[in-house]
Amino acid sequence: MTTIGFRTETIDVTPQLAARWLERNTNNRPMSKLMVAQLADAMTRGEWLHTHQGIAFDTNGVLVDGQHRLAAVVKSGRTVRMQVTHGVEPKTFAVLDTGRKRSARDVLSLQGEENAAQLASALRVHHLYTTNPDSTWTGGQSQVTNEQIVEFLAAHPGMRASVELAKSLNKAFRILVPAAAVGHYLTCSTRPDIDQFAWLEGLETGANLTEHDPRLMLRNVILRLSAGKSTAKADGSRNQLHLYLKAWNAWVHGAEVRQLNIKAAESMPMVTVRPWNDTRP
Repeated sequence: MTTIGFRTETIDVTPQLAARWLERNTNNRPMSKLMVAQLADAMTRGEWLHTHQGIAFDTNGVLVDGQHRLAAVVKSGRTVRMQVTHGVEPKTFAVLDTGRKRSARDVLSLQGEENAAQLASALRVHHLYTTNPDSTWTGGQSQVTNEQIVEFLAAHPGMRASVELAKSLNKAFRILVPAAAVGHYLTCSTRPDIDQFAWLEGLETGANLTEHDPRLMLRNVILRLSAGKSTAKADGSRNQLHLYLKAWNAWVHGAEVRQLNIKAAESMPMVTVRPWNDTRP
């Protein structure tokens, strides 16, 4: 069906063409540098897909939709294919881009994944841990695209089972599902030689654990936090994952923990692969 007055064509938009078209951007909302950077990074990684969404010019030749896409083309230096529409009525500017962008949860749900919201959150945490473990995971440093989430799930299908297990740990002592899921997946995949039954049972029940057992310490820190009785820095998936891995590393080597906290400027723990007293480089 053809819409009277519109003319849409498919064009390979070069950085030079994008820059010329941006000169027509005289009546648009303020540009988001973060959004431009996210789109440009996706283009650089080859994740840009040609869809029905593109850019549009009104009947006066003014750019009314697509400024961020065009700016990303310029920033990335990549040529990408887009739909380009001409002849849009100027008054339609008020209703452009008012729809909700699909989230990673939406994408996974459409693919038939169970626990789509929790799985998407856990995959994001896992991706950040893998690519940028010592950043704050806030602002621009926390951005993970839907395409990256889908690719990460394909590379780490075991995350599905870890999310299921993390739901049980969440019920037992309120640990955040993404933190517990990633902690479980990382420790299992890095140390498949270790039977985690005792670790998980201790976390779930807390029964018969000594005062300085790492499992009991982790339970107590999270429980006090959820009850508002702790000032420990454990408010968020990043910090709770930090504590999970720190406690697990201690448990693996039979060490007692007098305090379980995050010190200033302390790096995110890696899963230990050898005894603490092994000082070989």
